[in-house]
Amino acid sequence: MDSTATDSFDTSRFEASRNRLASLAYRLLGSATDAEDAVQDAFLHWHAADRQRIRVPEAWLTKVVTNLCLDRLRSAQARRERTAGAWLPEPLLDGDPMLGPADTFEQRESVSLAVLTLMERLSPLERAVYVLREAFSYSHAEIAEILDVTESASQQHLHRARRRIAAARRGGDVDPASARRIVEEFLAAASSGRTERLVALLTDDATAISDSNGAGPAKTLLRYDTPRRIAAMVRAGFRPTPAKRRLVGGTPAIHYALVNGAPAILFVLGDQVIAAVTFDVTGGKIATVRGIAAPARLTRLTEAWRRYAPAAPLVPQW
Repeated sequence: MDSTATDSFDTSRFEASRNRLASLAYRLLGSATDAEDAVQDAFLHWHAADRQRIRVPEAWLTKVVTNLCLDRLRSAQARRERTAGAWLPEPLLDGDPMLGPADTFEQRESVSLAVLTLMERLSPLERAVYVLREAFSYSHAEIAEILDVTESASQQHLHRARRRIAAARRGGDVDPASARRIVEEFLAAASSGRTERLVALLTDDATAISDSNGAGPAKTLLRYDTPRRIAAMVRAGFRPTPAKRRLVGGTPAIHYALVNGAPAILFVLGDQVIAAVTFDVTGGKIATVRGIAAPARLTRLTEAWRRYAPAAPLVPQW
């Protein structure tokens, strides 16, 4: 096989792993853009390597991508951007290959916005062990090889990660029909100004987080921590006004969607998603509301939406 044919063959081998590597990187970084960059860097490493000496390409690529992501998580820039409480993960529309694998509850949970946010509390190594074990079912022996740690250290990192995430976890798999009904009730109450109904739909310890339309630096995330404050914020935010329509450039429609496995409503103007509001539902009530409007966080979701055949909007004109 000549060098051109060999390069083509090896490129095909890499491409066969691209979706899995991107899914791994997304779980580690919480950003589709950063995940794509990490996978592209891995591709360059792959082509620069002596590939004849790589016995198991999948294992080699997994190690490279994982360590590229760890380098990003440990960088000074990442620490500034991801200061605790000052960062939101990038939402993805259900069906995006970056959300796979999704066969088990643990795999689905590991890519939820709730757990991606909770993983910010973990050290980079704890995060890597948790993702490799829970989402990709690697053994501790394999994880030890990927991360250059002992099997015992891998087990300890997993134990700490599970404990920290379990302590803050809220809810689990939710019946899709029930989740949609709750979100539709939430939207109806928000649109009509029924503040008491909004409060009744929230858990007593509900929280809401907004990136403030992405207009300022990450540290300007807005937080609301009581049902009444959340209801007041939602009522104000959902009230359409001429000024808001001028700001967004028109009159968007509001669609129901699943984002990272959770119910969401999307504000769509033309073929552009201009805002996403996601919900964590537990016990028949809403525990967390996330408002994401920073354009950089909605790029991939918008691209997926343009390939999507949506049902009729919940609100044709907001």
